[in-house]
Amino acid sequence: MAKKKSTPITDLSHVVHAPATPQPITETIEKNYMPYVMSVIVSRAIPEIDGLKPSHRKLLYTMYKMGLLTGARTKSANIVGQTMKLNPHGDAAIYETMVRLTRGNATLLHPLVDSKGSFGKQYSTDMKYAASRYTEAKLDTICQELFGGIDKDAVDFVDNYDSTMKEPVLLPTAFPNILVTPNVGIAVGMASNICSFNLAEVCDGAIALLKNAKTTTDKLLDIIKAPDFSGGGFIIYDREQMRRIFETGQGGFRIRARYTYDKAANCIDVLQIPYTTTIEAIMDSIAALIKDGKVKEIKDFRDEIDLNGFKLTLDLKSGTDPDALMARLFKMTPLEDSFKCNFNVLINSAPRQLGVVDILKEWILFRTACVRRELHFDMKKKQDRLHLVTGLGKILLDIDKAVRIIRHAESDDRVVPDLMTGFGIDELQADYIANIKLRNLNKKYIVNCLSEMESLRAEIAEIEGILADDLKLRAKIAAQLTEIKKKYGQPRRSQLLFADEVDDNVELTPVENYPVRLVLSREGYFKKITFQSLRGNDEQRYKEGDGERQIIDAENRDNLLIFTNQAQVYRVAVDDFDTTKASAMGDFLAAKLGMDKDERPIFMHVQNEYPAGENMVFIFENGKGVRIPITAYVAKGNRRKLTGAFSKASPIVAAFYEVEKNPFEILLLSDADRAIVIKSSLLPVMQTRSSGGNQLMSFGRKETKLVEALSDFGARFGEAKGYRKLKIPATGVLLSDKNLDAMQIRMDENL
Repeated sequence: MAKKKSTPITDLSHVVHAPATPQPITETIEKNYMPYVMSVIVSRAIPEIDGLKPSHRKLLYTMYKMGLLTGARTKSANIVGQTMKLNPHGDAAIYETMVRLTRGNATLLHPLVDSKGSFGKQYSTDMKYAASRYTEAKLDTICQELFGGIDKDAVDFVDNYDSTMKEPVLLPTAFPNILVTPNVGIAVGMASNICSFNLAEVCDGAIALLKNAKTTTDKLLDIIKAPDFSGGGFIIYDREQMRRIFETGQGGFRIRARYTYDKAANCIDVLQIPYTTTIEAIMDSIAALIKDGKVKEIKDFRDEIDLNGFKLTLDLKSGTDPDALMARLFKMTPLEDSFKCNFNVLINSAPRQLGVVDILKEWILFRTACVRRELHFDMKKKQDRLHLVTGLGKILLDIDKAVRIIRHAESDDRVVPDLMTGFGIDELQADYIANIKLRNLNKKYIVNCLSEMESLRAEIAEIEGILADDLKLRAKIAAQLTEIKKKYGQPRRSQLLFADEVDDNVELTPVENYPVRLVLSREGYFKKITFQSLRGNDEQRYKEGDGERQIIDAENRDNLLIFTNQAQVYRVAVDDFDTTKASAMGDFLAAKLGMDKDERPIFMHVQNEYPAGENMVFIFENGKGVRIPITAYVAKGNRRKLTGAFSKASPIVAAFYEVEKNPFEILLLSDADRAIVIKSSLLPVMQTRSSGGNQLMSFGRKETKLVEALSDFGARFGEAKGYRKLKIPATGVLLSDKNLDAMQIRMDENL
């Protein structure tokens, strides 16, 4: 019978759908997203107090169980396969984890895996590691300090993913491996970036905290000076930056390459580079600079890495200053790079951001718990042994009786009960005695047995004494750290270069030098005009309603200080501005320099050096004035803006520059048309920039403020003999009709 052909249903309009059940977003996050987040944080990305992520711990423990702590190396493929019993994330991920821990990869100061074969290099992306079937590995000797006590119940064990074997929750590391082994991890909503420190210094720091829990951050900074990297290089050391890292676990510092200059070959050999970069990134950066014409002193450069280690060679053109070139390359290439610290660590399976000091304290708590568990384990073993030997001691008092009991026992099953009855011992003791060979019951055996009893009692008493006294327990941990430092300590690889010894004011590209005229308008427009351009037309044009505030001559390589009405000063290079014509409006400084709202420039001065005996002069609306030494405006590093340039107690009226050997006259004008003229030398010199100064002009009943202060007033007010004052504060003199006219003309210009 032929089957009836089925017709597909295409019209589903008649199908009744079940109503959708709404789910609040908070519930979705809590039930679906948060478990995933915590799994990534706890089980994958963030290291625990033993300094290891789960993938590291599973790999190392597998190698330990394979006997690779003392045995010969085995093929990496074998290790990877065995590790999959604990870590089912695939062979490639496991092998990559092992590569980073090897001596051959040069990532760690103290490699955890002794390797043979090609494992690539941390400082190169092109040098790849060989396949796992070609390489061999075993645990390095320092792993003895990671696993010591693991077979003595020092840490907890849990089931693996399929409950077929046990694995440790943590490794009982005998030194603060969390600070010695660098770690980088990106979780969900957080990341961890822990740099490595010198093992000897970390051990000394932990010992200092063990001896005195109140050891200060400053004391630890003297012991653990700074991070230390396997690649070496120079750490540009700023104690305050380092203090922040030690206290909070956040912050950053710069690392720069180490190099030597071969005079005979006229080349620079870069021997160490920052841990955070690679040789390929550096070479690409140098190639780009040469192509763009920003670096012209390099003839050739090449990778000369060999069995002796890292080397990047730069061949120089004749006459090149190698130090000056490297100073520029530090600024323009990854030959100087920064390391951003973010010390997120899992403590009791909860992520916490800790500084170096708190990490050491947490490690001490963890290590103390491990040692306590080891001591309890040892004591239990010794107590069990003492229990057996004590029973044996009772037998040895009458061996003939014991032999007689055994000989007259009706069967093997009666030997233990009869010994228990005959000597008043328990079953464990009787069973132990029953299994002793008759030949062992000699005089020497009896003497050794009694000696062992005394030794066991002394050892148990010693352990009990340590467990009962925290000071003794801490002393034991400190002694272990001292021994580890003696066995594995190394000199620092990353040397310190103090920040005040580093010249950050490096000329990155040669700046053409030529004379220029700088024009600043009242509304804050700035023009840089070449003198060649001025030959055709030197008449300055301004925006309608604007006009001249200041005109000075300078050179293109000069630096400028620009003071604003908001008590801020900006350091800029003349070369930062493009040349323009006198007829153009120029650059609007507020936008160019990123000034605050309502901030505008009031004064500029060429400032290449900061000599003593030269001052800034500030005049305020309240009639006060002050001189601030120019040395107060020296700023470290590349800071372009300095706040608190002068007092904000009263609005600024004018600013001037003074050389003490050449004081000048200042005309002060009040809102009641009264004026005085004084020498700048009368103003007090204050070392603090926030000083409000002294009163210069006394106000009458109709006067409320100063409206203007001029150093070049001859064209408007003549010699102004009648306004000169020799002492301050001074009362203003009413302007003459002539001077009132001059003032009115000036006011009209401002309108």
